[in-house]
Amino acid sequence: MSPSTAPTLSYDYKVVRQFSIMAVVWAVVGMLVGVLLATQLIWPDLTYGIPWLSYARLRPLHTNAVIFAFGGSALFGTSYYVVQRTCATSLFLPRLASFTFWGWQFVIVSAVATLPLGITSGKEYAELEWPIDLLIAVVWISYAVVFFGTIARRRVQHIYVANWFYGAFILTIALLHVVNSLEIPVSLTKSYSIYPGAIDAMVQWWYGHNAVGFFLTAGFLGMMYYFVPKQAERPVYSYRLSVVHFWALIGIYMWAGPHHLHYTAVPDWAQTLGMVFSIMLWAPSWGGMINGIMTLSGAWEKLRTDPIIRFMIVAMSFYGMSTFEGPMMAIKAVNALSHDTDWTIGHVHSGALGWVAMITFGSLYHLIPRLYGKKRMHSVAAINVHFWLATIGVVFYISSMWIAGVMQGLMWRAVNNDGTLTYTFIEALKATYPYYFGRLIGGVIYFAGAVLMAWNVWKTVAGAQPVSDAVLEPVSAHAAHSARTA
Repeated sequence: MSPSTAPTLSYDYKVVRQFSIMAVVWAVVGMLVGVLLATQLIWPDLTYGIPWLSYARLRPLHTNAVIFAFGGSALFGTSYYVVQRTCATSLFLPRLASFTFWGWQFVIVSAVATLPLGITSGKEYAELEWPIDLLIAVVWISYAVVFFGTIARRRVQHIYVANWFYGAFILTIALLHVVNSLEIPVSLTKSYSIYPGAIDAMVQWWYGHNAVGFFLTAGFLGMMYYFVPKQAERPVYSYRLSVVHFWALIGIYMWAGPHHLHYTAVPDWAQTLGMVFSIMLWAPSWGGMINGIMTLSGAWEKLRTDPIIRFMIVAMSFYGMSTFEGPMMAIKAVNALSHDTDWTIGHVHSGALGWVAMITFGSLYHLIPRLYGKKRMHSVAAINVHFWLATIGVVFYISSMWIAGVMQGLMWRAVNNDGTLTYTFIEALKATYPYYFGRLIGGVIYFAGAVLMAWNVWKTVAGAQPVSDAVLEPVSAHAAHSARTA
């Protein structure tokens, strides 16, 4: 069939553009709040005791902004792009897709309005109160309808592995959110969990760890499996390994949550189960990391010239490091030292800043020019500077927290011959204080990179003519392209 007579297809790029731009905006906002919090840990009176600027109220705003606003917008946008490109079809119910954009942004703005006011359920990563929880559920179900409806109407038989990861992320987050958010409202701004005591803790960390496992891992692995091959212009190293990676990861991750509850009132068998499944996660996680890195086989020279590839390769390296460190910290003997220390903060941010943010930065740098009819970003040099700012910043940050955390754990458990504690809590806090400067320096450097990216994106899209939502392309050509790299 000649290109002139082949059927054509159209893509819906408007919602992809909207989510992609807002991902950059929320990255700057969320990281700015993070820098403010790091500053408050050094100078606690920085905000003069104003309640809605207190650390306790801004900290959940920071986590919601970087996870659900920045990360969530990136996942919505890239998944809508990838599912269209790999299924050779436009989005199912584009108006519903548009609703997911505006609905998700309303959720985020609601978080910005309520969390500083102290309106919170008090659950980690699930602080928003019940009216917002209901809206999240509606938006997420709509998201699932659009995503899986698009797959159902695909014009190619094969479902590319990135869509499996995106699909698992969408389904699992829906389940986690609904179960963990079951609550009894007592007013418009207050509710109480239906679960008692230790059961509430179990449900919360089944949710909390799987929010990491599926929102911050599976979804971004979908991003990795599409954008790394596209940027490297190489096929996935091992498609079979990617499928094994998928099934092993989703089969194991769901059971690892109790490792957050070592040495608590939760039954010991549940704690041990969480530890065992956490250790098992090493294999699929490293299989995915190796698969992503080896995709560059035959294209290693791109590391010298392409800063986007550098973002992606460092992101995958941090993914491997974080998924080694996490299972290690789940071992009870190690957890006895690390629990409640800044080591945990270092671990979380090595994953969040090193893996999640850097694979997102690389993917957005690849995607945004294509959405606006450009061959590349406005400034490749700025991308290179951003890469070094991000890499240096995250190393400063996590190194400070690792050293501080191990020191804290050792000081807290040190005892004299008579059984009394060698150090008071205040002495441990005083010893930690210098390392908070290291965290702040790293955070400021990393934030500077995000600001530079926002400038580069603005210069790229300002005055540009967005790619029409009716992009015509022969189906046969696209199907062949999908089979090769996507």
